[in-house]
Amino acid sequence: MNDANANGSDEFEEFDVIPAVDIQDGEVVQLVQGERGTETTYGEPVEAATRWIDAGAESLHLVDLDGAFDGERANGAAIDSVLEAVDVPTQLGGGIRTADDAADLLERGLDRVILGTAAVENPDIVAEISADYPDSVVVSLDAKDGEVVVEGWTEGAGISPVEAAERYEDLGAAAILFTNVDVEGQLEGVATEPVRELVEATDIPVIASGGVATLEDVQALEATGAAAVVVGSALYEGNFTLAEAQAAVSE
Repeated sequence: MNDANANGSDEFEEFDVIPAVDIQDGEVVQLVQGERGTETTYGEPVEAATRWIDAGAESLHLVDLDGAFDGERANGAAIDSVLEAVDVPTQLGGGIRTADDAADLLERGLDRVILGTAAVENPDIVAEISADYPDSVVVSLDAKDGEVVVEGWTEGAGISPVEAAERYEDLGAAAILFTNVDVEGQLEGVATEPVRELVEATDIPVIASGGVATLEDVQALEATGAAAVVVGSALYEGNFTLAEAQAAVSE
């Protein structure tokens, strides 16, 4: 595992296609629009993670879905097993609510923590963690109908993604993870304009997520100026391979 302090904004020298390993009740799942009860299950986390590494993944995106919904991480054992099994930069979101929790994860080998609800409720936590672990904080901005949502996408935060991104850039965030909940998990395509607006509004990398169904979607997000895309359902369902996605954005 790379040193936790050595990654961050310098990592995205080329557009990166990042496989998602979303964990619920110890299993890899994909949800539709982030709603519990819509999940499709795809097996065991370490198996999924190592499969993506073997397929050529240069980084991984982990989510503790139970943590995202319930406010505290619930899949620690599975996540520790993944961290022990992989050797690429790895980011984790879901249930990370305190600076101490973030520090514990970073010390154990995680490269980047993803803060959503915690950053909205206490923006200074971004600066606090970044002071000790530079380039380690990714702020997750999940949006429904143009508004940032928190608490597992169930509550509006009363701020637009662009306003939020500008705030967190000033506080030292290494990157923004932008998920368009309106298209998440539906395999019906991406909405590029919100991503483009974020890219133009901030100087830190924007990682796009939500709605990717085709190789054309991956290319469309690259064209917005985003630094990377997180892909879940399309890879798990075999719409295209990781190698095909990587080739599509390296042409």
